[in-house]
Amino acid sequence: MEQGLGKAMSVGVDTGGTFTDFVWVDGHGQVQIHKQLSTPQDPSVAILQGMVVMGVPDQAAVVHGSTVATNALLERRGARTALITTKGFADVLAIGRQNRPDIYALVPQKPPPLVPRPWRFEVDERVTAQGEPLRPLDLNDLQPILEKLAEDQIESVAVCLLFSFLYPAHERQIEETIEHWSIEAAQKNPHAPHARLQISLSSDILPEYREYERTSTTVINAYVAPLMRRYLARLAAGLKPRPLAIMQSNGGVISAKTAGQQAARTALSGPAGGVVGAHYVATTAGYKDIITFDMGGTSTDVALCHGRVPTTTHGDIAGMPLRLPIIAIHTVGAGGGSLAFVDPGGALHVGPQSAGANPGPACYGQAYNPGTPGDSGSSRATVTDANLVLGRLDADHFLGGSMPLDVAAAQAALAELAEAMGVASVAAAAWGVVQVANANMERAIRHISIERGYDPRLFTLVPFGGAGSLHACELAQRLHIPRLLIPPLPGVLSALGMLAAAPTKDYSQTVMAAIDALGQGDWLQAQFLPLAERAEADMAAEGHRSVTLRYSLDMRYRGQSHELSIPYHIDQPPHVMVRAFNAAHETRYGYQQPEEAVEIVTIRLTAVAPVTPPPLPAYSLGDADAAVAVIGQKPVWFAGRFQPTTLYDRARLQPGHRFGGPAIVFQYDTTVVIPPEWDTAVDRYQNLLLTHRP
Repeated sequence: MEQGLGKAMSVGVDTGGTFTDFVWVDGHGQVQIHKQLSTPQDPSVAILQGMVVMGVPDQAAVVHGSTVATNALLERRGARTALITTKGFADVLAIGRQNRPDIYALVPQKPPPLVPRPWRFEVDERVTAQGEPLRPLDLNDLQPILEKLAEDQIESVAVCLLFSFLYPAHERQIEETIEHWSIEAAQKNPHAPHARLQISLSSDILPEYREYERTSTTVINAYVAPLMRRYLARLAAGLKPRPLAIMQSNGGVISAKTAGQQAARTALSGPAGGVVGAHYVATTAGYKDIITFDMGGTSTDVALCHGRVPTTTHGDIAGMPLRLPIIAIHTVGAGGGSLAFVDPGGALHVGPQSAGANPGPACYGQAYNPGTPGDSGSSRATVTDANLVLGRLDADHFLGGSMPLDVAAAQAALAELAEAMGVASVAAAAWGVVQVANANMERAIRHISIERGYDPRLFTLVPFGGAGSLHACELAQRLHIPRLLIPPLPGVLSALGMLAAAPTKDYSQTVMAAIDALGQGDWLQAQFLPLAERAEADMAAEGHRSVTLRYSLDMRYRGQSHELSIPYHIDQPPHVMVRAFNAAHETRYGYQQPEEAVEIVTIRLTAVAPVTPPPLPAYSLGDADAAVAVIGQKPVWFAGRFQPTTLYDRARLQPGHRFGGPAIVFQYDTTVVIPPEWDTAVDRYQNLLLTHRP
């Protein structure tokens, strides 16, 4: 499929659980897209295969959203990692917090630490809470540690000392000692595992207070960095001479070299690309307040953009805190490949287990090993199979007809599920699967909107991903969202977003200061100066000479334990900062306390280099009659029965066309389901605007 956008030579690649998506803006300003079945055992295989299929030339730059770090954490298959910390603090990683994520669990189980107790080491040193050295580092403590690292073939070391965010010298001494030892070891035995040690310092990764979160984040980086480094080296070699950049979780891109060193920053890179892409397309069309709805093969990611891409520093992955800037995305295990099963109590569940790319849904026609979900009532039925049985997917139009679907296999899988459910028809079982999946996704959207003080009726829903447009109308109707905007390339929007993402780096420093003691801002400027100098130097090292610096402050009422991030402008007077914090606090928590003292906990700086995203051309609106795009009619399940439904080819829809539901719109990268009570219009940018009839 081709569609005119910009004149650039770049490729966005998003690796998903089922498909790897490609968006190539070629030298003639044409956009070509492609979907390749993912290769979970080595994602680079699918990427290189897709580049060959598309015929991407050597001059094209590649921006990649990677799942390597995420999968390594979820599957606990990272590098052999050790932790070096201050004497008396080796168990911080295991103790964690006293919160209980599952309050109904009679015997709650915490996930085991990424670093087992034998590999958590202590050194005799101490720094005060004011950043003053109290007890010098005893380097003699490191010798037995180094011997143990070599003996146990440790690949990566996390160094996290108490209050090192105020006094990093001791961490740097440890780094220098390990590097010197590694050089000597390499000279003696170049093939020894300890000769390739990777070191992650908390003073580099997260120079902020909160010992547990800082330790966890540094360990996560150490745990995944060797895997990411090897993966990127393998991918870069296969792509050579094409330059490679990596999407970060914060919505920006970094060099492959930086991503290999700070791999924790890529944990949510794929979903981040989708939010950036949705925000870019929607704002171009004039819709600034949106809810993004990214439904792929394995999971669904949602985010609320109130005029901007939302970011947070309070992330969590696989039950572990990750305090790095990330786009505020909420994820649930509901995707096209989510497996449906009946539990021993007779309740229907959908996900979080997924059929993935292999074997995939039953309708993919690939080999299947029964019992995959691990439940007595398991079957191979997935959400994709349910949509096919209900007529919402079409066997001959999937991926533009390049991948025919097996209707009989889908019906057989749903028939098995129907028997387990105790329902009479395959269609009823399929509709039950869709309803349960919709309920899971509805809760996710409520979590990021209503539960955080936002009214979804004031937003536009932007569905994308391979399956988002199949379910969006029903979700919008349940949440009273009045409008949907479906981009021209919704199935590969995450890959497109990577081409719209700017080179970005984040920096932070805990300062812990009361606002009423700041004066007029000179003190804050002095605190930001080292971060600004480091940011400009780092960006220049990656070839970015023109950089915009954005400032923000983590603020709270004195006595609170958590903060809100507030945008800050240099020379901004304290009373303006306090007023902005009070307003943000009321939006988030429903109240404010203007009489309370306010303090700044952490200062943050983001460096952004300019980027030229693929332009989205605007066209004149033409005739409203969409008959030219009609390609047939078939029965599709709506409102409890099969109804005659008009079929449209999206490639034939032109700006100005209008039509009503029930309708199905086919395109290469997705299928759009439009229920009977919805109307559709094609706007100037070739987006589909869907509105619900009152």
